[in-house]
Amino acid sequence: MSATRAKSKRKTRAAPKQVGQAPQPIYDSAKEGPRHRLERRAYPEMNVSGFAHNDQEVGFFVQVAALLRPEHVVLDFGAGRGEFMETDPSTYRVWLQNLRGRCARVHGCDPDPVVLKNPTLDSAAVIEVGEALPYPDDHFDLIVSRYVFEHIANPDWAARELLRVLKPGGWICAMTPNKWSYLGLAARFIPNRMHSATLTKVQPGRLERDVFPTAYKLNRPKDVRRYFGNAADVYSYSVSGVPSYHFGSMPVMRLLQLVHRLTPPVFDVSLRFFIRKR
Repeated sequence: MSATRAKSKRKTRAAPKQVGQAPQPIYDSAKEGPRHRLERRAYPEMNVSGFAHNDQEVGFFVQVAALLRPEHVVLDFGAGRGEFMETDPSTYRVWLQNLRGRCARVHGCDPDPVVLKNPTLDSAAVIEVGEALPYPDDHFDLIVSRYVFEHIANPDWAARELLRVLKPGGWICAMTPNKWSYLGLAARFIPNRMHSATLTKVQPGRLERDVFPTAYKLNRPKDVRRYFGNAADVYSYSVSGVPSYHFGSMPVMRLLQLVHRLTPPVFDVSLRFFIRKR
């Protein structure tokens, strides 16, 4: 999630063949890990469709799909390596998150050069935080940002650049942890240098290379309205879906399921933002 210089690295790929139709909602057991096996025990419906009824990614990307049109040009902001393509056993959830082939073009950018190998992008750019994104004004119809807002240390820059490259009437769709959830509080209590070691234990199957420093400056509706609200309409809601920080323990999973059901919205685990440029 950063910006560019003239020397920003880019890579362009040929369009994929026939990926416009959703595959059958099946489960790829070859990608299954201990976390997924535990979740299938806790949510029996996963044995039918490959995802839980309150799945976070499915809920968010169904709404993204409602906004997406075949002619749209899309930006994946903070695209990373597209790890879900390798690690997610739910075929339907993988298809839902992969927008490539379902619109005119998907661009992606990230400060990490690993974005150049992301298979869900038609083109990729390595950017630098604080500098202009390598795209013209009013270029994108839709911007998607999954679990990136919590890492943004310079929200002024992020809001300015995202709104600059977004067309009037276009949408920024972001999913991110809630600053006041138990997850957000723990992330701010534990020093960034300890996040990798902690998360790989608390969230089974999480790879250290997919853990990044957090800032939590765009993780409240109030904060997002502050930075985006002058030029856009901000819509948000909160959810507490499938627990993922359960140490691989079924008793902990059951406890967190109860916590999620009883949690007031202000303390929900995740936030969803849909920001429409005026």
